[in-house]
Amino acid sequence: MTKADLVEQVTDAIGPGITKKDSAMVVDGFLNAVKLALSKGDNIEIRGFGTFKVRKRKTRMARNPRTGDPVEVPSRSVPVFKPSRHLRARVAQLDELAD
Repeated sequence: MTKADLVEQVTDAIGPGITKKDSAMVVDGFLNAVKLALSKGDNIEIRGFGTFKVRKRKTRMARNPRTGDPVEVPSRSVPVFKPSRHLRARVAQLDELAD
């Protein structure tokens, strides 16, 4: 699904009276709010969907695939998403349909 598909679904969900341009502003506003909160280190919890967090990864040793030399990978902050139980259950239904 692309951002344009998401805008289309938001427009359809709201119904008549809203344009795609307005829906795009809503989607952009939401995504910008998520980006801003994560860049500040805040967590975002959306009930029934999941939680966006910033997790700190520790410094670790890795290997250069060409030379095999050990390389130190510095610690860094990364965004992570943890789906809710409800979302995991909905996705698990895909496995039941495939069987």
